[in-house]
Amino acid sequence: QVQLVESGGGLVQAGGSLRLSCVVSGSIFSFNAMGWYRQAPGKQRELVATVTSLGSTNYAESVKGRFTISREHAKKTVYLQMNNLKPEDTAVYYCAAHRSDVYWGQGTQVTVSS
Repeated sequence: QVQLVESGGGLVQAGGSLRLSCVVSGSIFSFNAMGWYRQAPGKQRELVATVTSLGSTNYAESVKGRFTISREHAKKTVYLQMNNLKPEDTAVYYCAAHRSDVYWGQGTQVTVSS
């Protein structure tokens, strides 16, 4: 059974930084891609960033240049480094693992105050 556990969320002032972590059961490379998504109150869940098993990355336009997705295979962990945070980044952030199905973590809250 695939399990993903996120951590690293919290409250930060605008302009600050946070690093989210997602620990995955099993090998990261068994998945076609890993990703971070977010859902703000009253809005649909949206893609933030993905990294494929070959290391290719993709970012939402709204976070390009501010967020960086990375992975550490030995620790079975995917990271999302978030810099220059804005109030509009406030959301619950979810880690996802893509294979034939999509597996989700439980989410971690990120709140950015102005």
